[in-house]
Amino acid sequence: MDAQVFDLDADETTAETVARLHELGRHVICYVDVGTWESYRADAAVFPDEVLGRRVDGWPDERWLDIRRLDVLAPILEARLDTCAAKGFDAVEPDWLNHHEEDTGFPIRRADSIRFARWVAGAAHARGLSVAQKNAPGLTAAIATDFDFAVTEDCARWDECDAYLPYLRRGAAVLDAEYNLAPAAFCAVTEPLGVSAIGKRLALGAWRRTCP
Repeated sequence: MDAQVFDLDADETTAETVARLHELGRHVICYVDVGTWESYRADAAVFPDEVLGRRVDGWPDERWLDIRRLDVLAPILEARLDTCAAKGFDAVEPDWLNHHEEDTGFPIRRADSIRFARWVAGAAHARGLSVAQKNAPGLTAAIATDFDFAVTEDCARWDECDAYLPYLRRGAAVLDAEYNLAPAAFCAVTEPLGVSAIGKRLALGAWRRTCP
């Protein structure tokens, strides 16, 4: 693809692929789930039942994690970040940071989400990786200084792109994937702000639509 940045799954992407993209002058982001348990991951059995919450609405193979339990989760999530670093990725996209807004089954507060997000950012930086704020627009004011850039979904559709202005004002990237709007609709919102937006399908294959 004629793109400068590739956002690829930590498990499904080899170190050789990352190296080849680097040879071509591309930046490569490592997608890793930090906030939910996924039944199909190789390390799924490592998560104890006590940190598994309700199923994620719309994603039946995922369950919320009790992000307050860093005593349990930290070693597991650090191993995932180690994989990103070992494969040579430039940055991390840590998914699911807004537990206080979701029906997790745990009494998670906004302060818990902020603490967890800051821990994730610190753990990524400790491994020499840049790290994105993934969605969670309501946390931007509290955590933007801890993160290097932002990755958003449907910010034009939900009128949330302005929430990432702290990144744009300091010249950091805001990368947006739109799943429902046509390019003419989302580009009218994202381009004036400086948000880099593409249209994607939820299957997240190579297909994309860009702004004209």
